[in-house]
Amino acid sequence: MSHASPDNLVSERDLSKLRWRCRRGLLENDLFIERFFQRHETRLTEFHAEGLRQLMDLSDNDLLDLMLARKEPADDLDRPDVHAVLALLRTQ
Repeated sequence: MSHASPDNLVSERDLSKLRWRCRRGLLENDLFIERFFQRHETRLTEFHAEGLRQLMDLSDNDLLDLMLARKEPADDLDRPDVHAVLALLRTQ
């Protein structure tokens, strides 16, 4: 059994699951996330996927504050994978 390396690309199956998990109730969040997938899905790594999973545990309002850079990740979210994904999400 092989373990996923952080720099391995996300498999099609895992990408599909990740896209489903990223569906949000707030339209603004959905727009950010959809743009993120359109631009980056072909080169998403397990490192990015884990950062995205961490962000998806947030409430819609907290997530939007991070994506709009009204807040920065703190405490358990202050980690390299989360910062990397946020940088991609914030790219216009």
